[in-house]
Amino acid sequence: MPVNLYDSAYELEKAVRQSEEYSLLKQAYDEVNADQSAKDMFENFRNIQLQLQQKQMMGQDISEEEVMQAQKSVALVQQNAKISKLMEAEQRMSMVIAEMNKIIMKPLEELYGSVQ
Repeated sequence: MPVNLYDSAYELEKAVRQSEEYSLLKQAYDEVNADQSAKDMFENFRNIQLQLQQKQMMGQDISEEEVMQAQKSVALVQQNAKISKLMEAEQRMSMVIAEMNKIIMKPLEELYGSVQ
């Protein structure tokens, strides 16, 4: 009996939402959003990140001033315990998703062989 991949994907989504990693991420995110100062700082940090990523994707040079602004923003958010906790939770969730992606891609990797 064939498996419906979309049904499996929705089951995986449900499992992610029920995972400890997601729960910790949501809790940390809610804590940052409940603190207006931390929220503003985090949003500023994210906006700087997005602007730099967009410039890189478009092949534009990033100025030294933009690099310095990004470094200051990183240093500032790392000093905030709530934001640091959120960033750690984001990293753990990202690692879980990367591991899940490896598992999902395994049949294709086996089919085509390891590309080096």
